[in-house]
Amino acid sequence: MIKKLLFLVVLAAPYITSAQTIYQTLKSSKLGESRELKIQLPRNYEQNKEKTYPVLIVLDADYLFEPVAGNVDYYSYWEDIPELIVVGVNQLTSRDNDAAYDEQTFLPTGKGAAFFEFLGMELMKYIDDTYRTAPFRAIVGHDYTANFINYYLLKEKPLFQGYINLSPDLAPEMADRITSSLTRSTNPTWFYLATASEDISSLKEQILSFDAKIKSIDNKNLHYTFDNFNEGTHYTLVGNAIPRAIEQMFQAYRPISIQDYNRTLLQTSVSGHDYLVEKYANIKSLFGVDKQIRINDFMAVYNAMEKTRNWEEINKLSKLAAKHYPKTMLATFFEARYEEETGNPKRAMKSYQKAYGQEPIGFITIDFMLDKAESIKQDFGY
Repeated sequence: MIKKLLFLVVLAAPYITSAQTIYQTLKSSKLGESRELKIQLPRNYEQNKEKTYPVLIVLDADYLFEPVAGNVDYYSYWEDIPELIVVGVNQLTSRDNDAAYDEQTFLPTGKGAAFFEFLGMELMKYIDDTYRTAPFRAIVGHDYTANFINYYLLKEKPLFQGYINLSPDLAPEMADRITSSLTRSTNPTWFYLATASEDISSLKEQILSFDAKIKSIDNKNLHYTFDNFNEGTHYTLVGNAIPRAIEQMFQAYRPISIQDYNRTLLQTSVSGHDYLVEKYANIKSLFGVDKQIRINDFMAVYNAMEKTRNWEEINKLSKLAAKHYPKTMLATFFEARYEEETGNPKRAMKSYQKAYGQEPIGFITIDFMLDKAESIKQDFGY
């Protein structure tokens, strides 16, 4: 079974280019100055003219961009997350001013308020106007800038759906404000929070208290993940937290896992066909990505149907495969298996023969299909 689940890892892969990083300068009327940007476009961005991509904004890009962009490229290469447009904002000499807040209200003030508007009104507009973006947006920051990213949560309609907080240096009242916002959220929101055993003591104490507050929230729209890395420091925790945060944020996008297969698909009450349709509808709804059903996911569902002897479901799966891979033998194979197991060997034989002229897919080749047809012919004397 595992072999069948994995047989298409390298199947029919298109020519893959390297992810490309673009260095740009964006003039800002809000800031009264220009800002340096690093923008990583997905592999094959230029070839996939109709495809749109979620956006991940990286603050402190002078040191955070490369580890974030590298992890995004790696995870998306293996299809564990969607391909993303990663946009870094360099803040080497400006981060203190960019993330400044008022000492009375603890809300962005001065340069901090201007930077808040720059990200929301200028940078995102520029990215949306220049590149093919999907509606899903996330943002990441570290300590001082990690506090700053959460101000967007306080808006009635938050700009971002995902927030990656790497050891945030929380402003007074921020923990309560965020908790209140997350409690009221009516849209799916991903919130990641990390500290470490050797993190700065004052920050770690605040973060642990903050974690307890968030864990008390009862809101099905909140997708929350917390990590406290053993032996990590304020700086080394970043290397552990970035892949963990990215992986958790896009968990619904991942291919069907062995755990999904064992715990869900092997349950006889579950419609594998409906599970597959709903999984990809959920990907579209959550991340704005119109993803073609993976062939490996088709095969995982098929294998579960075989084990549970749910032949009617295989018939439905054949119709779904015909929509997604109309030129291949995939739907024909499912159709033939359905006829074979429901007492129609002659129809099964003809279905196997129908594969002639269709494109092979993995182990489903013309020789395989014709051998199956010939076997039926000999067994029944047709």
